[in-house]
Amino acid sequence: MVSTILGRKLGMTQVWDEEDNVVPVTVIQAGPCVVSQVKSEATDGYDAVQIGFGDIKASRVNKPMKGHFAKAGVEPMRYLREVRVDNAADHKVGDVVSVADFEGVKNVDVTGTSKGKGFQGTIKRWNFACGPITHGSRNQRRPGSIGQCAYPARVRKGLHMAGHMGHERVTVKNLKLVRIDAEQNLMLVKGAVPGPKNALVQIRMA
Repeated sequence: MVSTILGRKLGMTQVWDEEDNVVPVTVIQAGPCVVSQVKSEATDGYDAVQIGFGDIKASRVNKPMKGHFAKAGVEPMRYLREVRVDNAADHKVGDVVSVADFEGVKNVDVTGTSKGKGFQGTIKRWNFACGPITHGSRNQRRPGSIGQCAYPARVRKGLHMAGHMGHERVTVKNLKLVRIDAEQNLMLVKGAVPGPKNALVQIRMA
């Protein structure tokens, strides 16, 4: 069984649970994902399957990928990801991974690219405290000293400073899978799903 599916983050809404409590959820259009390649211990050194998601025009596919999809006998797909499996012999090219496979799953791990926030200072990026606002202080949002004097006489690696924030691979674990809709290929997840709207996300059974 493939424990991972690819999807697209659509947005947020709210649903009611069995006890009539309002639950805020993120709607993810997940799958169907088609297996486009199977890797085994004998041929590649490890067991894994390659799954694809998303439609793409044939004219947008380059020649190497056209040959890859033609060899597998599947339609071209926009995104390809590799997923480790326990036994590659249990899978074959053309198998479909859908949200129905997540029936009965309570929690999932969601991986995606976080929202980019550009160049930010230390207060927003690392939650530094502000300096005194009144009494003539000019140190409201400055980072402060960054090194030592005689030893080591340099700035240590990894020091929290201003810089690019966001737009990085993030995995949020143990989010609650509230509901699935197999007919519309939808998953309703409660929690902080990384990325903006229409972003690609990877959902794995926790």
